[in-house]
Amino acid sequence: MPKPAYDRYYRFDELTQLLHDFAREFPRYVELSSIGKSYEGRDIWLVTITDFETGPARNKPAFWCDGNIHASEVSASTTVIKLIDLLTVNATNSAYMAAKGEVIDIANLLKTRAFYLVPRLCPDGAEWSLETPPRVVRSSVRPYPFEDEDPEGLERMDMDGDGRILQIRIPDPDGAWKECQEEPRLLVRRKPAEGPGKCYRLIPEGIFHHWDGLTMRGKRVQQGLDMNRNFPSAWRPEQEQVGAGPFPTSEPEIRAAVSAICERPNICGAITYHTFSGVHLRPPSRYADDDLAPEDLWTFKALGDVGEAMTGYPAISNYHEFRYHPKEVITGVFDDWMFEHRGVYAWTTEIWSPQRQAGITDYKYIDWFRDHPVEHDIMLLKWSDEKLDGKGYVDWKPFNHPQLGEVEIGGWDSHYAFRNPPPQFLESEITPLAEWAMWQASCSPLLAVHAEQIERLGDGHARIRLAVRNVGWLPTSVTRHAATKKLCPGVVAQIAREGDEHGTMRPEWLVSGALRTETKQLRGRNLLPSSGFGWQMDGGDDLELFEWVVEAKGHYTITVSHDRAGRIERTFDLSGH
Repeated sequence: MPKPAYDRYYRFDELTQLLHDFAREFPRYVELSSIGKSYEGRDIWLVTITDFETGPARNKPAFWCDGNIHASEVSASTTVIKLIDLLTVNATNSAYMAAKGEVIDIANLLKTRAFYLVPRLCPDGAEWSLETPPRVVRSSVRPYPFEDEDPEGLERMDMDGDGRILQIRIPDPDGAWKECQEEPRLLVRRKPAEGPGKCYRLIPEGIFHHWDGLTMRGKRVQQGLDMNRNFPSAWRPEQEQVGAGPFPTSEPEIRAAVSAICERPNICGAITYHTFSGVHLRPPSRYADDDLAPEDLWTFKALGDVGEAMTGYPAISNYHEFRYHPKEVITGVFDDWMFEHRGVYAWTTEIWSPQRQAGITDYKYIDWFRDHPVEHDIMLLKWSDEKLDGKGYVDWKPFNHPQLGEVEIGGWDSHYAFRNPPPQFLESEITPLAEWAMWQASCSPLLAVHAEQIERLGDGHARIRLAVRNVGWLPTSVTRHAATKKLCPGVVAQIAREGDEHGTMRPEWLVSGALRTETKQLRGRNLLPSSGFGWQMDGGDDLELFEWVVEAKGHYTITVSHDRAGRIERTFDLSGH
């Protein structure tokens, strides 16, 4: 049985082998396929998980998860691996105990639902980030927007050969940084009216190309794509949004994901895993909650409340609480595209919060990096000393830089402590995140037979009545937005008689009713009030009744389906009627 390692991060070849091991060990539940190739030709693996003995994945409501769209965010891949691990190992478990007492019937979940899981959407960039020292780019390794390298500027580089890329502090009486009085290892900003003194200029560890001896600027990263700006929803070109690519889905990795999702209309929800901040982000990204249908906002909040309870991560709005600049928005992102174009509830989970680990709880996720009290830095340093064996913050040590002369190298090792959970924290951090994905999948709409009747009419005919109900928590449309925009059809019923040939005329055996009938969406339970006070009518809008009058002979097959709520098939033998 595959035993994934949760104390390190997988390189591509080892990840590939692990996924093949899961498929080989659990053929009843796991199917492995490639949805495309990366820029450098690596497979983008899709793991489909369901109980195939109860039907193909396409006939069941499904949930999508992906990870590692950003190159260095490798704990996102591990979260998807953990989800694969939990689903397969517990495939027969009807009472899996998840975080905060949530009980998940995984056996029934796999009988009735499906999962589409992409552990590593950006395999090329992840390979770079897992090198020693790491080569950190945002997403793809494809040169963009310029084919040629920037000839000037600082290139981040491991100068002292310790396998890390840290910071360089340069003695400079007019520098912006000085030693912290309470903790001299730390640097703090000079106060606005503070004069020159024992101060420093702070730059990344590296070397300058074609340096003039005075001007200090960073070398433009040749690999400038941000693939989470390349989705179709409100995409904007490079001059408006850096890293967006030349056109929507221009990148093979994003085109593969978009195609795979559109080819699977049974997807009812999604999570894309990123790092870091320790939050669950929800759409919209470019407009306020007031422009959402209230029903969708209420449901987002209900899902997010459980997510916060299970994982400890607050569920927050992209637009209201996670903007990089108060006057700017981001577009072309996955969760917006899934909600606006596909009409499902989608989340971006940002894994890991070093601040929270250090006991810092009252902080704003983006604003904190612009300004926070020095006490927070001291708390983080203490956390590094006590929980990371001092590996999070490296003491400053002298170094003779070939261009800058005598400087010091040290400071925060953000690649180790911030960008992903250090390996000793990895499994405990990601397990509740995978469990929340399973819980969300169990909320999807689901068609079930409510009643079926055969009535003999006495004239050689019979009436068949079949009532189906949505027994899921979400409506068959999933979102109000999808229902309003008609992003998916309603419930469809079809009848056929065994041996009947398709023709141009209505079959004689069908007296009343239609061969194919498309009806409304069926409500779920998500918008029911919390209690009734005598005036509530819990009507039947979660149910649809289909009725046919047919010749009372032969075998009839009735199929009732919905793209998002599954498929039901019933066979009636009327030969004896």
